[in-house]
Amino acid sequence: MSKQTLSFQAEVAQLLHLVTHSEIFLRELVSNASDACDKLRFEALNNNALYEDAPNLEVRVTFDKAAKTLTITDNGIGMSAQEAIDHLGTIAKSGTKDFMGKLSGDQKQDAQLIGQFGVGFYSGFIVADKITVESRRAGLKAEDGVRWISGGTGDFEVETISRAARGTSVILHLRDDAEEYLNAWKLKQVIAKYSDHISLPILMEKEEWKSTPMTKTAAASPAAWSRPASGKPSTRPARCGPAPRRT
Repeated sequence: MSKQTLSFQAEVAQLLHLVTHSEIFLRELVSNASDACDKLRFEALNNNALYEDAPNLEVRVTFDKAAKTLTITDNGIGMSAQEAIDHLGTIAKSGTKDFMGKLSGDQKQDAQLIGQFGVGFYSGFIVADKITVESRRAGLKAEDGVRWISGGTGDFEVETISRAARGTSVILHLRDDAEEYLNAWKLKQVIAKYSDHISLPILMEKEEWKSTPMTKTAAASPAAWSRPASGKPSTRPARCGPAPRRT
């Protein structure tokens, strides 16, 4: 597929600037990533080959301070090019009209509605002036990957790419006033606050410590990030939390 520029469904364009409670974007994107892994697990019951060479399902959160990007990656079911157009360009099936009708103007209350009505992906535009999604559906060839890009202004671009890894990466190009999310401890704090129900491992790279490290916990769940008791650095990624998907 050559690069195409398409328009959002009108309701999506309306929705993009309605909710401004910033932290919930990470809750929603991590939850979406977990849901994608659950969907792969379900489809693989009848087709185990969908796991390809990566049977361990996980979510990874990474950031690049220089590029001002925050990336949420899963190795779940992924999307084809047509699915990216259908799912990211329209949310009519997710009850958008009902969602918009229930908006109260109260940020905290409205933030809770986002997940309920399935419009969480678009909350990324609260902190990003551009979102890039790269994905490949499980079972498709590497050359059948897709890249979806939008600045949230009404149009989006989609094109075919080569992607070796199954699953989806959501890359947020952060606004200047959202650079606090380029900080590992801020991210871990938000993840622990909103996503400790996720059963999958949520992984981040470990940061170097200049002094003797101590175990850190951010939630009552057993999934806190930590260093080994010996104080020696671990070669495994930091785990921000387990957690089963939100219903």
